[in-house]
Order: sequence, then C-alpha cells, then structure tokens
Amino acid sequence: MTRRSPRHHSRTRTTSALTAVVLAGAGVLATGATGAAAATSGDGVDVYTGLHFSVPAGNDDLGQPQTCTIDADLYRPHSSGPASRVPAILTTNGFGGSKTDQAGLGRAFAERGYAVLSYTGLGFPDSGCKISLDDPGVDGRAASALVTFLGGGGSAAYDSAEVGGTTTGPGSLAVDFTKLDDAATHDPRIGMIGGSYGGQIQFATAATDPRVDTLVPLITWNDLRYSLAPNNTSFTKGVTYANSAPGTEKLGWTDLFFGVGIADGVQGATVDPTRDVGCPNFVLEACQAKATLDTLGYPTSDTYRLTDRVSVGHYTDRVDVPTFLIQGENDTLFNLQEAVATYRQLRSRGVPVTMAWQSWGHSGGANGNSGAAPGELDLSGQHIEDTYLGLRIKNWFDHYLKDSTVSTGPGFAYFRDWVSYTGSAAPAYASAPSYPVGTRRSWYLSAGDELVSSRSAILPGTTSWSNPGGGAPASYTEVSGLEGQVSLPSGLTTPYDTPGTFGAWTTSPLATPVTVVGSPTLDVRFDSPVVAGTQAIGPSGQLQVFAKLYDVAPDGTQVLVHKLISPVRVADVTQPVHIELPAIVHRVEAGHRLRLVLASTDAAYKNAYAVQPVTVHASPTEPATLSIPTVG
Repeated sequence: MTRRSPRHHSRTRTTSALTAVVLAGAGVLATGATGAAAATSGDGVDVYTGLHFSVPAGNDDLGQPQTCTIDADLYRPHSSGPASRVPAILTTNGFGGSKTDQAGLGRAFAERGYAVLSYTGLGFPDSGCKISLDDPGVDGRAASALVTFLGGGGSAAYDSAEVGGTTTGPGSLAVDFTKLDDAATHDPRIGMIGGSYGGQIQFATAATDPRVDTLVPLITWNDLRYSLAPNNTSFTKGVTYANSAPGTEKLGWTDLFFGVGIADGVQGATVDPTRDVGCPNFVLEACQAKATLDTLGYPTSDTYRLTDRVSVGHYTDRVDVPTFLIQGENDTLFNLQEAVATYRQLRSRGVPVTMAWQSWGHSGGANGNSGAAPGELDLSGQHIEDTYLGLRIKNWFDHYLKDSTVSTGPGFAYFRDWVSYTGSAAPAYASAPSYPVGTRRSWYLSAGDELVSSRSAILPGTTSWSNPGGGAPASYTEVSGLEGQVSLPSGLTTPYDTPGTFGAWTTSPLATPVTVVGSPTLDVRFDSPVVAGTQAIGPSGQLQVFAKLYDVAPDGTQVLVHKLISPVRVADVTQPVHIELPAIVHRVEAGHRLRLVLASTDAAYKNAYAVQPVTVHASPTEPATLSIPTVG
C-alpha cells in the first residue's frame, strides 16, 4: 500500500479451560510464552513483572467516575535508554485471559527493538473493576493512562525485575527509554496489538487518545449487536441492522461469555471485591442485556445503547490511525463480515487500512485444528519472520513506528486451505489491492428444489416448510466455542436439518471448480399468511430463517463451510428480502454441487415459539436469486 506518515491523523493532535476456549484469538499470540517467560535476560531483554497502576476509568459522560487497578508486565531491550529510545507496543488479553497471554510476544518484540507493556484488562484477574465490554469511556480511558506512562508520565511500582541477568525487586520504574513524539504531552511512538477482546480495546483507545499511532486488531467485532444477536438483512450500515429488525440471540456464545466473566470475577475478588456486587463482574447494562436476550430472544433499544457505545462501528469516525485488520475464516462469533464493515468504514474516510483473512478464529483453525496453520502466525519467539502474518505484523510496526520503508503488504489477503506448501504459509495466501475481489455468479431457485444457472431454465414451483414451535431446534450446526477445542460426541460433529423444517435447492454437478471469496447473497420473497398476521405484534411475531450454503460431494456428503450460518428475522413477509450469507473462502471442486438451505431453527440460537409455516415460490418472472462472489 502507499506509505503514509506514521503520524497520520485527520484531526488536531493534543499536547481456565473455558477461558482458553473463549480466548481462541490470543492463543497464537501466546505460543511459546511459558518457555519465553522462564528464560533469563541473556537475550538482552529486561522484564518488569507485577507493575501496579491506579487509573481513572470511569465513564464521565454517564456520571460513573471510578478508579481501577491495573496489573501489567513490561519488556524492553536492555540497551534502550535516554540515549537509545525505542518505540512502544501496548497489548492486552482476549476475553477471560490475562497479561501473561502476551508474555512471549512481549519478549519477542523487545528483542526486535520495542518496549512492550502487556496488561490485564479491567474485570480480569488481577486487574480491578467490572467488565465494561471495551467501552471507550472506561477501558479506553484506562488504556490512555498507560500510554501516558509509556510516554514518561510518572512511574509505577513493580514486584520484581529481571535486568541484565540479575533479578531484583520490588522497586519503582520510570520510563525514559521510549521514543517520544511530544515530551510535553508524554506522547510515545506507540502501536497496539491483540486479539478478540484485546482487539476492540485498540479502537476504544485510539478513539479516546490521539497519541496512539497504529493498530493491529485480530478477530474482533464491528458491532456487538450483530455479533451476539445477528440479523443478516435490513442492514443500515456495515453489519448494523435497523433497530426495528432485531437479530436472534446467539445463545451458546452469550452463555459462554457470561460464564467466563463471572468466573473471573470470583477469581479476582481479592483485588476488587466490589466487582461481584450486583451484576457479577459485568456493568449492570450487560446483565440487563443478557436477561433481555434470554427472555425475548432479541435485543431492544436498551441493549442497543450498550452495544452501540462499545462497538467501533458506531464511533469509527473517531479512529484515524493506520490499521491492519486480521480476521478469522473459521469464526462463528466475530465473522468475516465484521472486519469487512470496519475495513469499509475506515477506508471510506481515507484512513490507511489493510485486511487479511487468516485460517483460524474463535471456532478453530485450518482444517478444524484449534490454532493457526503451519507457518501462518507466530509472534512469540525466534520465528516471527518465518511466518506469513508474523512477518507482515512486524513489518507493519517497523513501517509505522520505526519509520522503515519496508512494505506493509497487499491491501487484502486471504488464506486458501486447499493450497499445499511447506515453511511459510505465504503460498496459501492470495492477495489483491483491495476488497472485494473477483466477480459474482448467479443461480436461481427453481421447481424440484433445484438451483439453475439461467433465468430461462427456471420452472415454476413451490417449496414449503415449518418450524416445530415452542422454541425447539430442528437444525444443528455447532456447539459454540467448543469447535476445534474438544472432542464432541459423534452426533454433534456434523450439521443436520430435520426434514420438513427447511427448504433446500441444489445445483447440478459443477463442470469446473468454483472458488468462493466473500459473502453470497440471496434475494427472495417468503409467503407466510400466518406470520403476515402476527408480524404487527413485533419481533416475536416475525419470521425467523437461518440461511446457509453447503458443498455437496458426488457421494452425497455435504460440508457446511466452517459451520457458518446467517440468521434472519424478516420484518415484513409481504416484501422481498435481501439476505447476506456468511463470508467464506472455499473451493468447490468440479463434480460437487452447491446447496442453499433455508432452515427454520438452529440449536445455537433462540428460536421462534410460534409455529411459522412458510413457502418460497420459484418464478421465472420474479426469480429468487443466489449471487456468489467467485475468483478465477
């Protein structure tokens, strides 16, 4: 991409096992961390552990001032000092983790000429206060205090230090070794990196503090209303859907989040006993939102006030620093559409942004594994430069923090799991100057449950189904959060749909391979007189549909790519509906067929209690159209 100044700002600058599952994004950042943390300072790195900060972290706009404790570790080159200053990197944990998850990253980048401060986020042991979901006014403000510290603004007590091969402590540390852009405002040359919850905090911090210079967020969200209760239609911008068309609760994921957060509150009670009073270890609005989702199955305006405040999709105009977005192809929590939304919002404002779709995410890695593909990403040891994303991240920081002329790589890249390679995963990545890529091909719904490639081939007909009612699931795709992490019973390894509760349309065997890169879309009209009579009562009376795309082999075996689906709540069945299916990167081989499935329920979500019969008509004059983005 075109090189920009590392100080690119458009506005004036001011002077547990369960935990491991949720933390999927941080695992690769921490690879080898245990061994690295135990190493001596013979590698030229000084390590200060157990730094204690007391920071303002209250949302003054909401009249909620508070002071919070933060626990952190700092890694710096032994050679750094007032005469040899280095750039800084600030990093924190994914949901349910701690500062130790970045121990390997801290040492590795200190070896490469950076001062790295890794801290435990608010609400997680051993930092205080409650989980505020990366609220810029709370978590972003707390992180801003750490930026000041790295810019030479004050000192911090530490428990122990490993300096020049000698262990000492406790003591006090004053920063006089970071590169400064403005000493008067304690402004260090600083970047941020982290995954999942540790990705969104970067946006919250950059929106709060213009001293931040660049971001590398991995597998994080654009809009939490979409992440936890998606509706893949009625989008107003990005993945933000209209308030009047609420999504459907991801019951499995929300249960997992709250279980982990509450457990962390119990573990950290000695640090801050107040975190477990009232709503346990979450801000009150979070508990209220969870209760609403569990009761109704969809968010309300009160929920939106919380999710809007903590989602970059609603404050992107306050983020103007170069950003390297990395999102996971295998992720049913924060899918590829979320990164695309952030990418487009930043790019439309001229902010330097690139995007990479990696093999792994919260739901596992390449070919079902729990981590990155071989040679894809290592940020914790001697082999950073030997991995595709590791090298790109290092080059990104060198470019924007060290003023290096090294290239930051292509504007868009994506991992292809069907490409064989050895060593670095670079051969498995295709690239383009920007997203989207390729061209779109259309298929049409036809009688006989067929997908045909031309409008002239459409035969009139109908396909009908109904949900069982009572909120019972008749389709299954995944056990949220456990995919790729544990061995599941045989009945839970393969998605299924119960006959009579879904509609399906299938192509003829493909004459040549088709490579899908991006989000397929479906334009369709649903006919449901029952729902038409109940939709006026609100979301509980509206039609629910779960759209998905299968790859069907010649032997009839079908694969749901990364078990990704698109829940839809149809606000008005009298109007055509435009549905965005999950973004994927997948090669459909010659002889295979594509199968579109519209299911009435899914076991990972809250389902409709009312019985909802529905019919889709195949019509040559008003065709229902499946559009798929393909590359050569």
